[in-house]
Amino acid sequence: MGLFERFLTIWVGLGMLVGVGLGLVMPGAFQTIADLEVAHVNLVVAVFIWVMIYPMMIQIDWSAVKDVRRRPGGLVLTLVVNWLIKPFTMALLGVLFFEHVFAPWVDPQSAREYIAGMILLGVAPCTAMVFVWSQLVRGDANYTLVQVTVNDLIMVVAFAPIAAFLLGVTNIVVPWETLVLSTVLYVVLPLGAGMATRHWLSKRSPQAVSDFVATLKPWSVLGLIATVVLLFGFQAGTIVSQPLVIAMIAVPLVLQSYGIFAIGWAGARLLKLPHDIAGPACLIGTSNFFELAVAVAISLFGLNSGAALATVVGVLVEVPVMLSLCWLVNRSAAARVLAPA
Repeated sequence: MGLFERFLTIWVGLGMLVGVGLGLVMPGAFQTIADLEVAHVNLVVAVFIWVMIYPMMIQIDWSAVKDVRRRPGGLVLTLVVNWLIKPFTMALLGVLFFEHVFAPWVDPQSAREYIAGMILLGVAPCTAMVFVWSQLVRGDANYTLVQVTVNDLIMVVAFAPIAAFLLGVTNIVVPWETLVLSTVLYVVLPLGAGMATRHWLSKRSPQAVSDFVATLKPWSVLGLIATVVLLFGFQAGTIVSQPLVIAMIAVPLVLQSYGIFAIGWAGARLLKLPHDIAGPACLIGTSNFFELAVAVAISLFGLNSGAALATVVGVLVEVPVMLSLCWLVNRSAAARVLAPA
């Protein structure tokens, strides 16, 4: 592992501090960047995420994608965790903490909105960052692509009904612009670029693809750190002005992430999945499609609502939590905890 990858947690931690500091010192600059969005998708963040996942897209071998059907266990595990378990455990944790544990410090209206924001996060499994986590745990790029694609197809039809059921409302409107634009920016475009690059490099030499990916790895990590700086810079004022509220929201979100990971991990061991499939399968359910969750929270409850704040806190806790889970997956691989196929 290179210098950047070996100390990635440190760089991300510094990125969080730098983001908050710059956000407080230059709020106008971050507001200008935050306004550069289309359908609630920030274009600058999209560029950095694109930089992160492009190297993994180059590694996708389309001739090997068809082999996924011979190993359906990882895909089944991903879908069961994402759609039959995660939304409901998120709702239960939200109710537990904000209607009972934190009830003395939170008014009932705010509590309902925080729970709603958490539910929206739970019903929106991640699309883009999954490729980053898969790369960090040396996941099978071809298999990860299939997992993300099938997950997105299910999200098109399942997001609104599950969210409406758990929120107890009937007027959930899926922001199709956000869903489609995110899919194009985070999957279609980098995948097309990766395929074209792989085709061109393969003509040069068998080693050219791996050499080029190795060259891009530091840029991929820099893209992750830059994303962290921006996300924390956008919310610097909120972090400083409402630290207690953010901490309270973060508690059930963090517990949810580790709990879902534990369920996925147990399922992976039960199915005897190999590491390169088990790792991403355990991580996909713990990461969230925050653009979609934020967009729906704003449309249903308003920009300054507790629901919108909860979805933003989900963004803030995701990167450090996911990095710790990547560390656990890699450590388990070294200790052979995840059973080989």
